Amino acid sequence: MYDGPLARLARFCYRRRRLVLLAWIVGAAAVLTVGFTFAAAADNDFSGGKAESSQAQDLIKKHFPTQEGDTLTLAIRADGGIDAVRPQVEKVLGELAHAPHVTSVSSPYQAPGQVSPDRRTAFAPVQLDKGSDDVPTQAVTAMISDVRKGSGDGLTLALGGSAVVTAETPGGGPTEGIGLLAAVIVLLIAFGSLLAMGLPIVTAIFGIGTGLAGIELLGHLLPAPGFSPIVAGLIGLGVGVDYALFIVTRYREALHGDDHDGTSAHAADPEEATVIAIATAGRSVLFAGTTVVVALLGLFVMGQRLLNAVAVAASLTVLMTMITAVTLLPALLGFTGRNIDRFGLPFLARRRRRRPLSERWAGVIQRRPVLAVVVSAAALLVIAVPALSMRLSFTDSSTQPHDTSAYASHRILADGFGAGYDAPLIVVTRLPGDVRPVADTVRNTPGVASVTPVRTSQDGATAMFIAYPRTGLQDAATPKLVHTLRAATAARHDAGGPRVYIGGPSAATIDFADAVISRLPWLIAVVVGLSLILLLVLVRSVAIALKAALMNLVSIGAAYGVLTAVVQWGWLGRQLGFPTGMPVTSWVPLFMFPILFGLSMDYEVFLISRVREEYDRGAATREAVTRGLARTARVITAAAAIMVCVFLAVLLGADIAVKQMGLGLGVAVFIDATVVRMVLVPAIMELLGKANWWLPAPLARLLPNAEPPAPARTAPARVE
Repeated sequence: MYDGPLARLARFCYRRRRLVLLAWIVGAAAVLTVGFTFAAAADNDFSGGKAESSQAQDLIKKHFPTQEGDTLTLAIRADGGIDAVRPQVEKVLGELAHAPHVTSVSSPYQAPGQVSPDRRTAFAPVQLDKGSDDVPTQAVTAMISDVRKGSGDGLTLALGGSAVVTAETPGGGPTEGIGLLAAVIVLLIAFGSLLAMGLPIVTAIFGIGTGLAGIELLGHLLPAPGFSPIVAGLIGLGVGVDYALFIVTRYREALHGDDHDGTSAHAADPEEATVIAIATAGRSVLFAGTTVVVALLGLFVMGQRLLNAVAVAASLTVLMTMITAVTLLPALLGFTGRNIDRFGLPFLARRRRRRPLSERWAGVIQRRPVLAVVVSAAALLVIAVPALSMRLSFTDSSTQPHDTSAYASHRILADGFGAGYDAPLIVVTRLPGDVRPVADTVRNTPGVASVTPVRTSQDGATAMFIAYPRTGLQDAATPKLVHTLRAATAARHDAGGPRVYIGGPSAATIDFADAVISRLPWLIAVVVGLSLILLLVLVRSVAIALKAALMNLVSIGAAYGVLTAVVQWGWLGRQLGFPTGMPVTSWVPLFMFPILFGLSMDYEVFLISRVREEYDRGAATREAVTRGLARTARVITAAAAIMVCVFLAVLLGADIAVKQMGLGLGVAVFIDATVVRMVLVPAIMELLGKANWWLPAPLARLLPNAEPPAPARTAPARVE
């Protein structure tokens, strides 16, 4: 008989299932209504902190208030020269000047610097009164439409800018539905029953829905970027279905009397089976989910407010899926009872095998453990090699699909002025002081194409000008140029010149990428350290905890390698929906690490906890590993297949950065569930033997003792 907090919770939810279900329905309805009715606005401003670009932005906001809003760019290309199409261009400029949220439009006919030397290309800055996230999408879409109508007869017009990119990148779409459909199909194959399939889906929907609604309310306290619900939804759907899958699988095993080694004659009644499932698989779910939450909250070491908000938002969704798995699911199992296998589908109904394929596979690996470790580890390290050349940036107009207005604007400017005109650098300096030497220094720096005239603020306290690089934001030379300019202006300041700040959106992107690179080791150390502690508490083995951390790092490195090869090197990039080769979006590897480390621990916890159960019942290490793998291989494969489908479904969406995230997560989960769990784990445990369970006595006394599984059965003496 199982006892303990989880067992008592399972009994309560099972026996009071009507009350529990009613509480969940009423509570979820209330949270969804309030959350989505009073949703907070998104905040995509990754600037802030002590970066030089942030200090420059603060000066601009204070002394150049008209520059505080976002700026769009009207790109103009006239085959016969811009003078020949002046009436058409000025008509469009007039329409833009009277558009909502536009404060000013600078005509190229009054500013020679906005016309290319061959007078075939020009641009007109369109100043907005708000940031790109605050301007209504409908207003930007209307401006894009008006500009396109002005094209024709040798004249090409295109509107670009971050607000245009946002307007042309629709959120949501069919990806979540496709991921859910894939989960349904995988669950049908795994269970062979419509009723068994429906339980994880219903449970996951409750957890994800309440979690996402909570995120919308949380945004009032912790403003989060627009991609937060997408990331949280991806993680929530993956872990929500997986956690319920683990518990339902254990419930069916207990109900059918093959809870341990497939030969037990004891078949539990529905209530006892529910208690067994929650006390064993539910315990693993809580540890696995806690690991994911801890890993996500490790993002706080980055010291970036928006990253903190995303970490909390995703953690909230994972937390809600954990709660539904151990409260709502036992109640649903109470309604299901012995009918869990009803509505079975032909050819998918539950079948028993004397020796599962996974058990035979474990035997193959255990007979050649050294070869298995060497070959698989070498393959993963080779796959990880491209990650050594990974560069970080943010998506911009140059990385958008080629049929968008944003990309068309970029192409016109790049052909007429050079790629750097899409990546301006704003140089700000305090007054008094002579700004002309600063402008000359910047102008004469290799890599700078041109410099605009110096402007002085109305209060006379600050001056600014814009420097255009010869290369675009995604070019590796542009970050080097920013660092060179900062070093040169700092040297002039040390010699008695004014203090100069290099800012603007491009510089902010570069600063954020530098911050990610410098603080990522701290993130890795914190996440790995906390996860090791949690795993030690669960499995009470130093060797297994260290092995799990190392294997997770290797699989994540391989995922980084695939991501770099596809996104940055362009291998199969177009086929997977990436318009061109580009650096990896700065926040993607940052989020991939804690998410993947946490998710990898899910499978590790579920597998090792079953191995530990068999070991505690008296089985030798080899036999315990074989049984544990045989009992979990099918469910881990199904869980991984669900996650891979959910993550890769975002490749059908429009957001380039989110697609990068989905690709990296999908590849990593596939590697983890196949190479790591099916090859490396049994091979390494075979090599370690009795050392798998080593735990120093002082550490054993220090660690809290997690709720144990069922009492050990009488077993023959263990022979290692």
